[in-house]
Amino acid sequence: MTKRANSKYKNNRRFAENLWGRPKSPVNRREYGPGQHGQRRKKPSDYGVQLTAKQKLKAYYGNITERQFRNIYAEAQRMRGDTSEALIGLLERRLDAVVYRMKFVPTVFAARQLVNHGHVKVNGKRVNIASYRVKAGDAIELKDKSKQLAVVLAATQSGERDVPDYIEVDHTKMSGKFVRVPKPSDVPYPVHMEPKLVTEYYSSH
Repeated sequence: MTKRANSKYKNNRRFAENLWGRPKSPVNRREYGPGQHGQRRKKPSDYGVQLTAKQKLKAYYGNITERQFRNIYAEAQRMRGDTSEALIGLLERRLDAVVYRMKFVPTVFAARQLVNHGHVKVNGKRVNIASYRVKAGDAIELKDKSKQLAVVLAATQSGERDVPDYIEVDHTKMSGKFVRVPKPSDVPYPVHMEPKLVTEYYSSH
């Protein structure tokens, strides 16, 4: 197992949830946390609950660094309206998240790699920054040479996930469009996410 897959599955065990809804997750076999004392679970404090919500959301989007995540939160805070809604909107506008939602790859980690390696174009231009912010109406497609990658063909044919309605995609052309910024209730998280607790965590620390 690769180092990345290892840390990915460790997150699943840490939260005792199948974070990405994947059939291979060890949580499907073991319902307790990693490590020798993973089975012992005491009731967490309010701080612990908020921290877990933050770590879970951060891990879901491919283990974004704390610094990056805090910056995204700060940006969400400056936006008009509900901060937790804005936070989810900003996270879903990341190019790696959009590529993952389009089902061009099986995991958000693979999406980041696909973008970083220059396989993705936005509005006809190659973009190799995973955190690039997509806007409503932006066209996203894979480079011609990348459309036949084995990982891409396998992911698009997989029935593991559905493409959400705020994204349009044509898997025959390996292209699509980011239609609109979603609300938290639109996002197909396999587990319960609590962005309001994330905003509580940052506003009190």
